[in-house]
Amino acid sequence: MNSEPSERVPAGRDEQLLVPVRSGPLGHTVRMFRTPLGDRTAVAFSSEARLIATLGPTQAWILLAEPALRALAEPLGVNRLTVDPPFAAAAPRPLSEVRYAAVEPTLAR
Repeated sequence: MNSEPSERVPAGRDEQLLVPVRSGPLGHTVRMFRTPLGDRTAVAFSSEARLIATLGPTQAWILLAEPALRALAEPLGVNRLTVDPPFAAAAPRPLSEVRYAAVEPTLAR
């Protein structure tokens, strides 16, 4: 996520934003991200095309107005909102998916 500026596109107070979520047994949970400097940020998109370009076509989302998103993020200590970030890093893969190359040990001579 890009941290400068924290709000890339000023969102209208009542404008509906597309907010990335994770689905779980109790419903949806808003995803929080980190900026390149490590600060936590809520993320939203102004269009489905921008969300798909950044997070891919399988990313689930819900519509929320800016005040509702801020109200969900604030109890988590997240006070930054990034609208239409230009890119996002891929989620880390579980260790079970990481393959290690076999390395021959070398002996010091």
